[in-house]
Amino acid sequence: MPKRQITGTVIKQSGEKTVSIVVERKVIHPRYHKTVKRFKKYLVHDEQGIVNVGDTISAIECRPLSKRKSFRLLKVLTEVKKGEVE
Repeated sequence: MPKRQITGTVIKQSGEKTVSIVVERKVIHPRYHKTVKRFKKYLVHDEQGIVNVGDTISAIECRPLSKRKSFRLLKVLTEVKKGEVE
């Protein structure tokens, strides 16, 4: 069974080696047939501590590292320089 891979934006550094990301997806509403956004938060293990708030990262599923942390950092897709966080 292949491991899940998610892409999201870092919203919070939740400790020394953990970041919180939000994954956004767009779905069609069943009744109103409009596109609506759905969000889900994940905790991602960042061993080197190279990720900053605002970065877009890719994470891959791994064994459970804690109660809510089951993903580890795969790569940083886009970096945000300091002072550019919206």
